[in-house]
Amino acid sequence: MSLPPEKASELKQLIHQQLSKMDVHGRIREILAETIREELAPDQQHLSTEDLIKALRRRGIIDDVMKELNFVPESVDQELSSPKQTVAFDKQSTLKKTNIDPTRRYLYLQVLGGKAFLEHLQEPEPLPGQVCSTFTLCLHYRNQRFRSKPVPCACEPDFHDGFLLEVHRESLGDGTRMADSTTMLSISDPIHMVLIKTDIFGETTLVASYFLEWRSVLGSENGVTSLTVELMGLALERQKTAEKERLFLVYAKQWWREYLQIRPSHNSRLVKIFAQDENGINRPVCSYVKPLRAGRLLDTPRQAARFVNVLGYERAPVIGGGGKQEQWCTLLAFLCRNKGDCEDHANLLCSLLLGYGLEAFVCVGTKAKGAPHAWVMTCGTDGTITFWESLTGHRYIHKPANPDGPPLAEQPKPLYPYRTIGCVFNHQMFLGNCQPSDAVETCIFDLNDESKWKPMSEEAIKSVCAPGATTSLPPFPPLCASTIDASVTSNEIEMQLRLLVSEHRKDLGLTTVWEDQLSYLLSPALASYEFERTTSISAGNEEFQDAIRRAVPDGHTFKGFPIHFVYRNARRAFATCLRSPFCEEIICCRGDQVRLAVRVRVFTYPESACAVWIMFACKYRSVL
Repeated sequence: MSLPPEKASELKQLIHQQLSKMDVHGRIREILAETIREELAPDQQHLSTEDLIKALRRRGIIDDVMKELNFVPESVDQELSSPKQTVAFDKQSTLKKTNIDPTRRYLYLQVLGGKAFLEHLQEPEPLPGQVCSTFTLCLHYRNQRFRSKPVPCACEPDFHDGFLLEVHRESLGDGTRMADSTTMLSISDPIHMVLIKTDIFGETTLVASYFLEWRSVLGSENGVTSLTVELMGLALERQKTAEKERLFLVYAKQWWREYLQIRPSHNSRLVKIFAQDENGINRPVCSYVKPLRAGRLLDTPRQAARFVNVLGYERAPVIGGGGKQEQWCTLLAFLCRNKGDCEDHANLLCSLLLGYGLEAFVCVGTKAKGAPHAWVMTCGTDGTITFWESLTGHRYIHKPANPDGPPLAEQPKPLYPYRTIGCVFNHQMFLGNCQPSDAVETCIFDLNDESKWKPMSEEAIKSVCAPGATTSLPPFPPLCASTIDASVTSNEIEMQLRLLVSEHRKDLGLTTVWEDQLSYLLSPALASYEFERTTSISAGNEEFQDAIRRAVPDGHTFKGFPIHFVYRNARRAFATCLRSPFCEEIICCRGDQVRLAVRVRVFTYPESACAVWIMFACKYRSVL
C-alpha cells in the first residue's frame, strides 16, 4: 500500500521515535562489538549483514522491535474497586487480526472487569452448559456502536473485552487526514456506555448508563491510562454547559409564568418541559428527539412505525403506591434494552419520521380514563393532521369538531383514543396548548397561531438541544441491523410449538397427527397479516382461501387461529394461545380424521426486534 509523502514522513518519524525510545541503536552497537569479539577470527574483522541479522534475531532484538512497532497493547493488570467497570485507554493501539488504516487515529478501550455488584453477592457460579443471567456492555462513540460478549452475572463480572474506536473529524475534506493531538482534544464527544442485564427468559433490564470522558489519555505517558467510569467532563466545558442549562431553566420558568397568566386552568394541563432520564438527570424534552435516518434498514415511514411498534412496551416501575413514575430513556438505553414506556416509543418514532423529512411532533396528553400518554403527530403540507400511535402502529386522521356549531349538526366522531393534549414538541420547537379546551377532538392544530399555541423561543431550545450545544447532551446512535435469522428462528419456534401441542394433547388422552402440507399453506396468510400491519393496506387473501378450499375435502371442517407476538419465547406464546377459547378448541380438537397444522413466521426489524406471527389450524371430518 503506497502512502502520500506527508503520511510516509509522519510514519517514519513515529518509527524513529519508537526506536530511539527503546535505544535500539545502542543495543545494536553492543551486539555488533560482542559478535566481532566472540565469533570472528582475529584476522577477519568484517561482518556481513546476514550475520548481523542472525545475531540480532538470536538475542530477541528484532522480535522486541516488531512487537513495539505493531503497537500491541500490553495487558493492564491494575483493577480498581468500583461498583462499575474499570477501563483502560490506549490512544493508538493496533490489534492483530483487525483491518486498520495506518493513516487514521484509533482509541483502544479495554474493559478490565467489575466489582461490588452486591445484588449478585450470593449468586452461585453457573455450571457448564447451564443457562444463567448475563451482563452485556453496549458502547456508542461518534456513530460507531459495539457490544461486548455476554458474561454471567456475578458480584465481580468477568468483563474482558476490547473495543477499537476510530477518532476522526467529520468536517468536509478532513475524512482522510490523520487527526493530530489538538484536533483530538477538540473532539468532545463522550463514550456512552450502557449495561444491560438479560435474565434466563431473555428479558432485558437496564442496569446502568454512563458517559465516559476519554481525553485524559491524550496527556498520559505512552498514550495509555487506566481509569474508572466516574470521570466527569473537563471543568471549563462543565461550566459552559451548566451556564447554558441555567439560562434555559430561567427562561423556561418565565415562559411557564406567562402561560399560566393566559388562563389559570392551564396549571392542570400536561405541559412537560423537562423529563428525567435513566441517570436521574432532568433534560429538556426537546433533547430526546432528533432527525434519525435508518439508512437501508427501514424503507418507509410506515415501516418505521411498525418497527417502533414491535419494540417491547413496559411502564416505568413504581415503588409503593401513587401514580405512574416518570422516567424517559436515552435512545441508546431504549434500543439496547429493546423495550420502554410510551414516551420512549414516541420519541423514537418522531425522530425516525423527522429523518424521513416529515414535520413530526411528540404529543403529550391523556387517553381514556385520564391516563397520561404520549403519541406522535405529523402535519401535512395540505394541513392534514395525522396521529401516529407508537405502541400499535395505527394512524388516525384528525378532523376537529366545532364546539360552536348547531346542536343538530353532525360532528366527526374521533377514532383515536386520545382525550386531552397539553403540549407538542420536536428537536426545534416546543408549543403549549392555550386553547380554551384541551380536548383533542376540538383542538385546532395551526401551530403558527400563537393565540392557540404558545411557542418557546427556538433560539433558547437550540442553545441546549442542538447537536454539540452541550457536552451533557446524549449523542444519538445509529440503528443496528438485526442479528436474527428469520428462517432459522421461525423453524425453531414452530418445532417447539409442535412439541408443546403434542404433549398437551397427550395429557388429554388425544393423539396428534400433523399435516405438513396444510402447515405450509398457512404461510401466505401470515405474510399478508404483516403486510397489512406495515402498510395499513389489506393485501387480500383470495389465493390463500382458494388453496385451503382445495386442501380440505368435502364433508370436512377447517378452523384457523392467527395470533401475533413481539417476543420469541415459544412456551410463553403457547400459554397465551391456550387462554383463547377459539385457539384452545383447535389445539384440543376431537373428532374423526383430525389433522393439525401450525405455521410460524418471524419478521425481523432493526435492533433485533421482530414480529412473530403464529397460526394454529385443524381440519376434521364433520359428523352430523
